[in-house]
Amino acid sequence: MTETPAKGLLQGEDGSCTCWWHGGDPFYKRYHDEEWGRPVFSDHRLFEKICLEGFQAGLSWLTILRKRENFRAAFASFDFDRIARFDETDVERLVQDAGIIRHRGKINSTINNAKRAQELREEFGSLAKYFWSWEPAPEERPLKADYDSLAPLGKTQTSTNLSKDLKKRGWTFVGPTTVYAFMQAMGMVNDHLEGCAFREVVEAERAQAKRP
Repeated sequence: MTETPAKGLLQGEDGSCTCWWHGGDPFYKRYHDEEWGRPVFSDHRLFEKICLEGFQAGLSWLTILRKRENFRAAFASFDFDRIARFDETDVERLVQDAGIIRHRGKINSTINNAKRAQELREEFGSLAKYFWSWEPAPEERPLKADYDSLAPLGKTQTSTNLSKDLKKRGWTFVGPTTVYAFMQAMGMVNDHLEGCAFREVVEAERAQAKRP
């Protein structure tokens, strides 16, 4: 007899369980299984993610994920040194690009944040060193990694503090909720639920990862 999955878990045809939020969509589930929560130390990927989270504000992440390759093509693979040189001609090009979210404020924010990313790299040596310095200590995390503990976590004290620091440095579209989603996705925390087939996989990668 198959046991009923715990709250917040979806059971696949193979009997394994995963977090609820991908809803069984194969494209979204692949992101959950292969990317979400895996520790990332690449400056370009970190910059890409925090920018895409900014574009996601008011929309679903799945909408952004489906357009991610279009965003990469439009924004020079999120090479922030190149984006920092974008001018008004580039802004108009991007506003006309139906493959991305054509929000002028978010487009301008990405260009602004590219310049701020250069400043962070100058100060800290890399974006990775800066962002990973905000990794929460174990005692700051919920005692249980279950649905009732993790699902309501739209933001945390750490994400709020990181958001404030980024804003102080001139970054935009980096509110506490946006920042926490970034932290979850980039592996700075492991919010796969207990019972998810990938929680221990991610935990092992985090344990083995060499922090910058």
